[in-house]
Amino acid sequence: MTDAAAQGAHRARYRRILSFAAREFLKIWWFELVLPKFGLSSVSERTRAPRMQRFAKRFHVLAVELGGLMIKVGQFMSSRLDVLPPEITKELEGLQDEVPAVPFAGIRAAAEAELGMPLEQAYAWFDESPVAAASLGQAHRARLSAQDAVDTGLANVVVKVQRPGIDEIVAVDLAALRRVARWLTRVRLVADRVDAPGLVEEFAQTSLEEIDYLHEAASAERFRENFAGDARVDAPEIVWERSTRRVLTLSDVTAIKINDTDALRAAGIDPAEVADVFAEVMFDQVFTHSFVHADPHPGNIFVTPEPASTTGRNFRLTFIDFGMMAEVPANLRDGLRMLLIAVAGRDSKGLVAAAQEIGVLLPSADTAELERALRALFARFGGMGFAELSKVDPREFADFADEFGDMVRSLPLQLPENMLLLIRAVSLTSGMCSSLDPTFNVWDAAEPYAGRLLRDESGNLMQEMAQQAMETAAVTYRLPKRIDAIITRVDDGNVTFDTSRLERRLDRLEGIARRIGSGVLFAAMLVGGALLVPSLPPLGITLLCVSALPLLHAVFGGRRQR
Repeated sequence: MTDAAAQGAHRARYRRILSFAAREFLKIWWFELVLPKFGLSSVSERTRAPRMQRFAKRFHVLAVELGGLMIKVGQFMSSRLDVLPPEITKELEGLQDEVPAVPFAGIRAAAEAELGMPLEQAYAWFDESPVAAASLGQAHRARLSAQDAVDTGLANVVVKVQRPGIDEIVAVDLAALRRVARWLTRVRLVADRVDAPGLVEEFAQTSLEEIDYLHEAASAERFRENFAGDARVDAPEIVWERSTRRVLTLSDVTAIKINDTDALRAAGIDPAEVADVFAEVMFDQVFTHSFVHADPHPGNIFVTPEPASTTGRNFRLTFIDFGMMAEVPANLRDGLRMLLIAVAGRDSKGLVAAAQEIGVLLPSADTAELERALRALFARFGGMGFAELSKVDPREFADFADEFGDMVRSLPLQLPENMLLLIRAVSLTSGMCSSLDPTFNVWDAAEPYAGRLLRDESGNLMQEMAQQAMETAAVTYRLPKRIDAIITRVDDGNVTFDTSRLERRLDRLEGIARRIGSGVLFAAMLVGGALLVPSLPPLGITLLCVSALPLLHAVFGGRRQR
């Protein structure tokens, strides 16, 4: 294709994306804003489900025909089971696999230009049929040359090659998405809750990183290091000698797809156990390593059978495709810790505080009604798994939405930029676990992890208190010698001083001693209560609750004296 023809194709692509968005915005404006103003809300509500389904089908066709980032946008929408209606998510979920392959001649030309040598020289064997085709590239099985195999210790590999001209296509798609985001800033309902340009820029950064295979290779190695020595998790090794920005060669780790339940059972692997381990591993990525695989769809996770280990598991999870990773900054991780602990404890007030810490709920929000709604939510639906929730009368959900919907919509909610990929990872994880085990209960998965986080935080608090107590004890130990030295100098007539200041210091010392006693008492009650909970729950829980009193005195008892 000549440069002029390519530029014409790109302009046509840009106009097609914008015209599609403009038509859909016009329909939403008419049905959701105009008709209700004329008292025709019933028309809008009655037609909403079929309209959403028709929109999803039209976007599906657009994404498949255009490819590029439109596939990525559709895949993200298909994973948003939490906010998008099933009419949309169900229609778009096929985009995970429905990507046409590039003819091998184009892949060969792109790979040879990037590697600087014929494929026959770079590899001993190269399969012309792709093992997987994605929106930005496709993967082929290959075998390393004898020398490379000796140098790397690998033989069978998978080679990812970018689609020809994908850089230009990504640039066009991002330009169109930025234009659409600017349109959204003029819609107050959207602008008050979502920084659309910010989200597009985050999406752009992720997409540009995803078409840089050297960046993906570095992410894969970091992921391997995070889980080094962890028998639950594996990841492919990188063959750096045959990897560039547009070609990535890595060890072949293909095994059973995580969603192939028939193959899992045939291998003697319990899909429900796979769901539990998968949820555990994703929690570890967020809270332990702060580095999360943000695209954990079935094509990117294999279950590799192995002999039963000492833990009783006969498999490991093997992750691939590290082009889309989410960094979790410290402040977001702390907020998510609060959120998980609050959800596990059905703590509505703690959940609101966590939402404010994360940045989803602005501090200016009036949260009294929200806390009441969350208490009602926990009381009715708390502890239910997805299978149980599916049996709840839809009218009950509708009644709950009617009661609290207006209140929630009035809150100053927003979607922080760094949450985009994390939300995608969480959405895909919950959907995957539910498909592996229909009785999977996210509460059961969260509670042990939340308990561990709570114990860790309690341990940190105890360490801080112990350090403070040690420092205070050291001062107390040295103080008599210092006082004796001062008295000796007074007797010799070498020092004159105002005793009132000493008296105040002695009073403070007495206060410090009392606070040390309170700290010791708190520690004793906390440990004793924790030990008694399994055998004598009432007494143990009482001790744990009452231990807060000496803790408060130990922490705040000195403020009044100051």
